[in-house]
Amino acid sequence: MHAYRTHNCGQLRSNHAGQSVKLSGWVFRKRDHGNLLFVDLRDHYGVTQVVVDRDSSAFALIEGLKLESVVAVDGQVLSRGSDKINPELPTGEIEVKASKVELLSEAAELPFPIFGNAEYPEDIRLRNRFLDLRREKLHENIVLRSQVIASLRRRMIDEGFTEFQTPILTASSPEGARDFLVPSRVHHGKFYALPQAPQMFKQLLMVAGFDRYFQIAPCFRDEDARADRSPGEFYQLDFEMSFVTQDDVFAAIEPVLHGVFDEFSKGRAVTPPPFPRITYKDSMLKYGSDKPDLRNPIEISDVTEIFRGGPFAVFAKSIENGAVVRAIPAPAAGTRARSFFDSANQWAKDEGFAGLAYINFKGGEGGGIAKNIGAERVAQLVSQMNLGPNDGVFFACDKPLNAAKLAGLVRTRVGTELDLIEKNTFKFCWIVDFPMYEWDEIDQRVIFSHNPFSMPQGEMEALETMNPLDILAYQYDIVCNGIELSSGAIRNHKPEIMYKAFEIAGYDRSVVDEKFKGMINAFKYGAPPHGGSAPGVDRIVMLLADEPNIREVILFPMNQKAEDLMMGAPSYVSEKQLRELRIAIVGDPHKSN
Repeated sequence: MHAYRTHNCGQLRSNHAGQSVKLSGWVFRKRDHGNLLFVDLRDHYGVTQVVVDRDSSAFALIEGLKLESVVAVDGQVLSRGSDKINPELPTGEIEVKASKVELLSEAAELPFPIFGNAEYPEDIRLRNRFLDLRREKLHENIVLRSQVIASLRRRMIDEGFTEFQTPILTASSPEGARDFLVPSRVHHGKFYALPQAPQMFKQLLMVAGFDRYFQIAPCFRDEDARADRSPGEFYQLDFEMSFVTQDDVFAAIEPVLHGVFDEFSKGRAVTPPPFPRITYKDSMLKYGSDKPDLRNPIEISDVTEIFRGGPFAVFAKSIENGAVVRAIPAPAAGTRARSFFDSANQWAKDEGFAGLAYINFKGGEGGGIAKNIGAERVAQLVSQMNLGPNDGVFFACDKPLNAAKLAGLVRTRVGTELDLIEKNTFKFCWIVDFPMYEWDEIDQRVIFSHNPFSMPQGEMEALETMNPLDILAYQYDIVCNGIELSSGAIRNHKPEIMYKAFEIAGYDRSVVDEKFKGMINAFKYGAPPHGGSAPGVDRIVMLLADEPNIREVILFPMNQKAEDLMMGAPSYVSEKQLRELRIAIVGDPHKSN
């Protein structure tokens, strides 16, 4: 017999009854029934109930063991009686009567129990992540992650893509988030950077003639954590294609994403290809966001003209100064208590906005600001928005971007509080036609709004003849249930267009030649039209696992301060290491925080 096991803890069934077996695993739970001790033995594959008789030499050993100790059990498989079958376990039709138990490793007192799904402080969980990973839900999430990655890889290969690995040590880029810098020991004063994404390398692969590339790529960005973003590092399904239009990119990745979500959906509906396409402009107007959750049926309306020059002076004066008014319907909410509307106004103020006006209709009669705007304008509002006699409506009045932001937050709040969000579905869409540039109010200049390497729609003619703020780019995001899975673009593969695009954003040719020399030089030797995207693996798994926080689908995540509490990173290094790198620490690092 094998030294540790003949079967795993999820393998035995009724057809194994009568066999002598050996199992190894963790003591998950114990139940003392007097003359019998029942032990749930757990390993990666599942749980098997082990029965230890009080007369057995193993009884005293098992009785005294702390939970999560590791044991090997020799015994015989017994069928349970029909009244004792556990339908919750795949192994629930059998149990193993122990004849011998060997202690392989004894556990110390646990900082938190493994059994159950109770919540525990994050710092305790992360500091003891190896224990946290034993818990059923988290263990399942990590297995799901592996299965999703295998499925993505298989589907990309089936679509004709070839997997390549791009460098981890590279050059710092002036665009995007903060880089993680790595000092060079050999080249004094110089630094490598960990890649924020394989952006330039994958484009160089297209110039090199590889046509269809992908990889499950690690990416590194020194940015703050949030629920759907892990600080430090993340993984993405990075891909690039040659000789393609935007439509070709969509047609290639949609079957992959639909297939993966359908495979792991557990019966939840998935948007079939082709996914809906929504322009950035329409998305900001109708949903108040460039990553709309289409499970929410509420659509925002522009009602600026109804309030322009009207008796509601607060809005009318703001409109004269460049503000707009966005209206967010609240279906059948008019009959709710006034506190529903007043609390929303206070919530908006707490979020940093001026407030939130509203009308609450009851049997067609309008409350709130209805009396301030007059019956005629109220009628226009009802007609334009197709409001019912018992609907409510909120109003966001501000400069366009702020109004859109508030309206989008209100849409989400109303949809959630009125239980309008469609359940058990994954709703995909593409957001297209992003602006190439935007205005930076702080620096008072034109900057890139999205990806500086995107091809402007209209190419050189647009750059030379149009107002930069009116130029659209071949940039696109894919969104699922309000979560942005990736950004992508058809790339700017022509050197002269790239120089001009960067010139508009305030970079002269020398900056492009210095900061992006690998790519700009390559483009001078014949570059194919190309494009791609990079859906986030962590976010895909987070959605499929129905987890609200991305840390629940990552093996060893950092906390919100970008600290690895288990391994003690980041950490101080020795003076010897600093001397080798010729780096001096300025000030007392122990007091820097």
